[in-house]
Amino acid sequence: MEKLPAQMTVIGISQPGGPEVLVPETRPVPAPGAGEILIKVEVAGVNRPDVMQRTGSYPPPPGASDLPGLEVAGEVVAIGEGVIRYKPGDKVMSLVSGGGYAQFCIAHESIAMAIPPGLSMMEAGATPETLMTVWHNVFERGALKAGQTLLVHGGSSGIGTMAIQLAKAFGAKVMVTVGSQDKADACLALGADHAIDYKTQDFAAEVKALTGGAGADVILDMVGGDYIEKNYDAAAIEGRIVQIAFLHGAKATVNFVKLLVKRLHHTGSALRPRSVADKAAMVSAIEAQVLPLMREGRIKPLIDSSFPLEKAADAHRRMEAGSHIGKIVLTVDAREGREV
Repeated sequence: MEKLPAQMTVIGISQPGGPEVLVPETRPVPAPGAGEILIKVEVAGVNRPDVMQRTGSYPPPPGASDLPGLEVAGEVVAIGEGVIRYKPGDKVMSLVSGGGYAQFCIAHESIAMAIPPGLSMMEAGATPETLMTVWHNVFERGALKAGQTLLVHGGSSGIGTMAIQLAKAFGAKVMVTVGSQDKADACLALGADHAIDYKTQDFAAEVKALTGGAGADVILDMVGGDYIEKNYDAAAIEGRIVQIAFLHGAKATVNFVKLLVKRLHHTGSALRPRSVADKAAMVSAIEAQVLPLMREGRIKPLIDSSFPLEKAADAHRRMEAGSHIGKIVLTVDAREGREV
């Protein structure tokens, strides 16, 4: 192994604000502690929580890096005391609690996953946060089963495109909401059964019509706000509504009569502040049940675009413009960047 440098380039947040506050900085390369691995980052995923952290609305949890970036892929270059799952030279992808926008990043060995054959490094960098979010919220928390109907808001997002593939792989029917025809086409191409244009259609009425009045068994919602009441209308009896974000606002007025009469379950979760043990349990389930599908090429993230690490601000502009389909990633080697 080559000798590790003392310093690395990272993308810091100079102050809460727009994309322009994402600026390159130089920081010491961190050393892995007990149970940790140091990853030489080749690709880092860009996710909505990164944007929220940049604006000051989603601070990192205690003990986490102050740098944005919740998922990375690359090569293990150093290991801490007691590490047994990986060795230097291994190629891994991992969820991290922060620090992904950097040349080197610390991850816990129990949360890192070996990159399955058939998944490119760029695809691997777009996988952990999205895959773990969908797995936990749709299958563990939402308890989606074969033959049931899943409604995904933001169907063309990174999370949405992963949810479509996973739900179809496990035998569910999938409906998505989208805001344009090209996004609808992309979702249908991935296997979605129906795409509903929320700009021109009442999604609750459409879901009821498409299910013969039954409604959706599970609703994955990242919108919140005025969607809450509509979700209650769209949900089936004993339906599960899983809240993972609130782009339309964190507060809403709801009619509890619908909740009671339909015996709805409205829950939610945030992945970043969960314990290492919680995340490791998710990884264990994913390694057993999802990675085999990835090895077969049946599931992989849809890449929208990539940007060099130093152009993280442009990546955030792309995300905030709302026109992307799938995942946006950062590459440490600028020559690999594919801008849009």
